[in-house]
Amino acid sequence: MSTIVIMESLGIPEEALLSREEPFIKKGHNFKSFARTTDIGTMISQAKDADAMIIANMPLPGEVIKACPSLRFIDVAFTGVDHIDLDAAREKGIAVSNASGYSNEAVAELALGMALNLLRNMDAVQVRCREGQTKDGLVGSELKGKTVGIVGYGKIGSRSAELFHCFGCNILANSRSVHKDVPAYVRQTTLEDLLAGSDIVVLHCPLNDSTRGLIDKKRISLMKRSAILINVARGPVVSTRDLAQALDQGRISSAGIDVFDKEPPLSSDEPLLRCRNCLVTPHVAFATPQSMIQRADIVFDNLRSWMEGNQRNVVLS
Repeated sequence: MSTIVIMESLGIPEEALLSREEPFIKKGHNFKSFARTTDIGTMISQAKDADAMIIANMPLPGEVIKACPSLRFIDVAFTGVDHIDLDAAREKGIAVSNASGYSNEAVAELALGMALNLLRNMDAVQVRCREGQTKDGLVGSELKGKTVGIVGYGKIGSRSAELFHCFGCNILANSRSVHKDVPAYVRQTTLEDLLAGSDIVVLHCPLNDSTRGLIDKKRISLMKRSAILINVARGPVVSTRDLAQALDQGRISSAGIDVFDKEPPLSSDEPLLRCRNCLVTPHVAFATPQSMIQRADIVFDNLRSWMEGNQRNVVLS
């Protein structure tokens, strides 16, 4: 029977976790749960006897993977897997699955909320109201009629497109490949044309070698001065320094940033905390009670499928 280690909280109530573990325990499998840590020695001590590992978005270095002789499956409770040393997993023949699809709604809704917040200057007018002042100089604009560019037209990107379309927006989309059977309201185009033509640019692309630093000084220069950039993808997709400079110089209007070069908590010298017109949130886009339950369901279904020899949501087989 297998030993399964859960390396960090899955963000669901204890009874919900136990109910998902129970069918496996009845078959003789054993679970061990731990608190999140980045200490290599502690991680190795916790995982060294694991046959399968469940991990969310804490970094999993190759040093830990290589120190687990029985490990055969890494079950990632996250969509992105750039925090996992896949080369080490591949070298050891370890299967890896992700939880693709669990946060489609949550991430798309936060992107929409950020756009509304920034367009209507909600943070600034709230301060004005609490200080007994008026809206003078802070009247915003409507979302309806704006052109929204979706970079990364996957499951989350397509859901964002649906939501923005419901608000009367024109939709541009760009992905690595042209998608078939997209809705009539979506126009697929090049990244350069999308950046030049969009009032709001929303990043939903994965982080990989082709997207690291994708939005840099050169590409920001293609955007309208009135444009909003929203990043709910991965922090390194955007050059932090270039974006901060562009905001401070008024090269673009504003930005909504949920992801950074490292996971929050952020240090006080993080450039995006100090530049103008930047709405920041500490990587919360994926996290709602509903998405956490859905994530747990996917993760335990991945585990069951792998045990049955029918791996799902395959990253590495």
